[in-house]
Amino acid sequence: IMWYLAMVFSSALCIFSLLALVQAQSESQQPKIQLRLAGDKVKHYEGRLEVFYNNEWGTICDDDFSIEAAHVACRELGFLGAVAWSPSAKFGQGEGRIWLDNVHCTGGEKSLAECPSNGFGVSDCRHSEDVGVVCNQKRIPGHRLGSQNRQQRTIEERVEEIRIRPISSHLKRLPISEGFVEIKERGKWRQICDEHWTPLNSRVVCGMYGFPGEKKYSNKVFKSLSMRKNKNYWGFSVNCTGNEAHMSSCRLGKALVSKRNGTCGRGLPVVVSCVPGRAFAPSSSTGFRKAYRPEQPLVRLRGGANIGEGRVEVLKNGVWGTVCDDNWNLRAATVVCRELGFGSAKEALTGAKLGQGMGPVHMNEVDCSGFEKSLTDCYFNNDALGCSHEEDAAVRCNIPAMGFQKRIRLSGGRNPYEGRVEVLTEKNGSLVWGTVCSENWGMMEAMVVCRQLGLGFASNAFQETWYWAGDASADNVVMSGVRCSGTEMSLPHCLHHGKHISCPRGGGRFAAGVSCSDMAPDLVLNAQLVEQTTYLEDRPMYALQCALEENCLSSTAKKNDHSTYRRLLRFSSQIHNVGQSDFRPKLGHHAWTWHECHRHYHSIEVFTHYDLLSLNGTKVAEGHKASFCLEDTQCDEGIQKRYVCANFGEQGITVGCWDTYRHDIDCQWIDITDVKPGDYILQVVINPNYDVAESDYTNNFMKCKCRYDGYRIWTYQCLTGELRIIEGLLKQELPMMRSNTQSS
Repeated sequence: IMWYLAMVFSSALCIFSLLALVQAQSESQQPKIQLRLAGDKVKHYEGRLEVFYNNEWGTICDDDFSIEAAHVACRELGFLGAVAWSPSAKFGQGEGRIWLDNVHCTGGEKSLAECPSNGFGVSDCRHSEDVGVVCNQKRIPGHRLGSQNRQQRTIEERVEEIRIRPISSHLKRLPISEGFVEIKERGKWRQICDEHWTPLNSRVVCGMYGFPGEKKYSNKVFKSLSMRKNKNYWGFSVNCTGNEAHMSSCRLGKALVSKRNGTCGRGLPVVVSCVPGRAFAPSSSTGFRKAYRPEQPLVRLRGGANIGEGRVEVLKNGVWGTVCDDNWNLRAATVVCRELGFGSAKEALTGAKLGQGMGPVHMNEVDCSGFEKSLTDCYFNNDALGCSHEEDAAVRCNIPAMGFQKRIRLSGGRNPYEGRVEVLTEKNGSLVWGTVCSENWGMMEAMVVCRQLGLGFASNAFQETWYWAGDASADNVVMSGVRCSGTEMSLPHCLHHGKHISCPRGGGRFAAGVSCSDMAPDLVLNAQLVEQTTYLEDRPMYALQCALEENCLSSTAKKNDHSTYRRLLRFSSQIHNVGQSDFRPKLGHHAWTWHECHRHYHSIEVFTHYDLLSLNGTKVAEGHKASFCLEDTQCDEGIQKRYVCANFGEQGITVGCWDTYRHDIDCQWIDITDVKPGDYILQVVINPNYDVAESDYTNNFMKCKCRYDGYRIWTYQCLTGELRIIEGLLKQELPMMRSNTQSS
């Protein structure tokens, strides 16, 4: 028996030894890889996931990637796990090889190399499918990084947070643009020794805090302050190229040896002095500029909810156009942001993420070094062949922290995106919360509130809020007479009554309220169709009784009998929704207005204004169009119609669809019976009363040149876009046109 047991034990020992050998061999045969987070990122714990294999960095395809795979990758990088992962190159497209595809992890693996995949280098993907991850900010205690040398390592591996700390109390006024650069490591704030600090490092720090530039400062000012205390210096220097979106992406520099007194080699901590953009620069009279105005006339942002974000548009030959997203990256986006007075870019958006533009595509395949003064200084391709507005590029810029969010709140709503507006104001030497008078409260004011709170666009402006039980201690009205243009950064920047409150209806149930939304529609008129379909019609009054009832004729028509004629300037209009959400009437079915003569409901009483203007802008004839049928007449390829008017159906315009009002329907005209021959401007304005929220109201205007000889009318050079640009272009041409007429 003893002999038998000895044999069994010996066999089991051999089996276990063999299994251990096989496991060791399999582990040794697993490819050695390193991971890093790269690309268009802002935080050190997020980015495009890249793999170092066979002495070459490459990316991972998003096919079959999962949160389990993200957990494995983040733990391999030293974080506790993953928060999310993103497909479709959210952090920008990588370069070189795509090392992994169809990665399948259970979540328990120690390395991505252990997860089944197609094999290294076996992929049918493109870099537009590069995967990215967002890791948990907390690191695994005691985790040691891989065998990267220090030149490959970045600051993100060691720090938790970076800040600019004001040097003295009088410099704490927001935005903080000058102070010590400090790094938080293992829960403690440490200053950086300026021994190897460069202007490129300052450029990155200022950019990440929303400032377009930096300036030199005098060491003498801070030397006495810094020498008074023993400093706890960070043990490394910083090596930035100047193009990083965040200092955490800069390379880790040399290790520094502190002196016995706690100071570094030169004995001074790093101080940066940043230059604010014009919109954020203090002024003696107002403190800060009330509304954002671009510093350069050649580049602008459109369609963004917040200051410093939007679709990129450039002005060329007097016409605004967009930028194609081919090769669009964080360097090009940063050039745009700094050009407009913001900091570095935190996102370079592709695929018309902030809505589609209109007109030409002016730039394609933009290639910037990151240090250009303007986007137009970068290399680019004039040929936009193959680009459409579905590929419009956009940016989100870093902007200075102004503290505006802390002075306003929404109270009583069902979710954080809605509620009664309450503002923090100074009263008798103390700060108190109160409500805003809702008299004349509208969409422009609501837009500013949502922007100030960082909640996107306004979707509704409420003049009654009795259904929202706000904070009882904030019932008193502390702000009245608010009038906003819609571009202000905060509600106090709008016109208002100041200390002399006047609110006849009082607060309480009549306090102002808003609801906000991440997305909004954007309506644009097809100017070319207007130009192509304009003509004159003389129509008898007996055929215009319903139009007269709906105020679609000039006031003089009321004096005419049925046998007289009215001269009508007719045209078709086609209204596209190029925004991010559907355009819907403000009112529900129950509140629509019934018109007996035409026997239909109006979902929006004034949907469009039609005006004929003199060359100096005086209105000589007018018309308007109610929305009796707001529907998807046609849509772009692949988009389904959602709204039809038949059988009292739901009304609206889907994103990517358009509604067409033909020239032969009632009220699709301007009554010009009383207009004399001459040169005029035809103006069309969509959603003129701002009844429905849009991401961009500046493109709701269209103007055409007109010449009327008393019998015929010529309409040409119809332009859609920002009103002041259109007016400037029209004024350039019309005087020459008149002189040519006189000479003939």
